[in-house]
Amino acid sequence: MQNVSTCLWFDDQALEAGTFYVGVFPRSRILETGYYPEDSRRPAGSVITVRFELDGTEFLALNGGPQFKHSPAMSLVAYADDQEETDGLWGRLLQGGQPSQCGWLTDRYGVSWQVVPRSVVAMLTSADQQAAKRAFAAVMTMVKIDIATVENAFGGS
Repeated sequence: MQNVSTCLWFDDQALEAGTFYVGVFPRSRILETGYYPEDSRRPAGSVITVRFELDGTEFLALNGGPQFKHSPAMSLVAYADDQEETDGLWGRLLQGGQPSQCGWLTDRYGVSWQVVPRSVVAMLTSADQQAAKRAFAAVMTMVKIDIATVENAFGGS
């Protein structure tokens, strides 16, 4: 178990969401499912927590009730190595969700994600400030990130 983890609060979709996320990312699995005991605020035996791992990073999903909602103020970042992986992650996470801008989307459970190609991060943080500025301007016009378009902007074409 890692020392720091993210807990995602759900009304009652923790197992469904955890199972969905494990299906999106390779090398992922459900680690443990916990259940509400007798005399608790939810029916005994219903899922309270799901601990799962996405490509080596551990998360906890909690069925805590409807009082808290997800917000784009906190998002999970899924890094991709190329356009094919970007497209695949984007498409799978977007199923039943809503696209936003600059590589952001909200999935069917209300969780915000950024699908970010690693090469785009390198361009945006380049020491060549003018090239980075052009790349940033290109990203700002996108919904899903298109690496070739950002590369062209970065290179000045």
